[in-house]
Amino acid sequence: MPWRPEDAPKHTHKADTPHLCRLWSEVANNVLAETADEGRAVRSANAAVARAKAHPKSGFFEPFDEERDPFSR
Repeated sequence: MPWRPEDAPKHTHKADTPHLCRLWSEVANNVLAETADEGRAVRSANAAVARAKAHPKSGFFEPFDEERDPFSR
């Protein structure tokens, strides 16, 4: 069952912005595709949202921006 960003608040209260909800659904769907384990997918998505919320300035969970990419030529 693929998850949508709207499903995130049902699984974690930390997904309180559209960006975090989108992150949650992307991680959950990717882990589900790799492992076929829904529980693991939800736990991984919750952990990703918690990390992104704890370190909002890290940029790791930011959408890709080609102009800011230090490796582009």
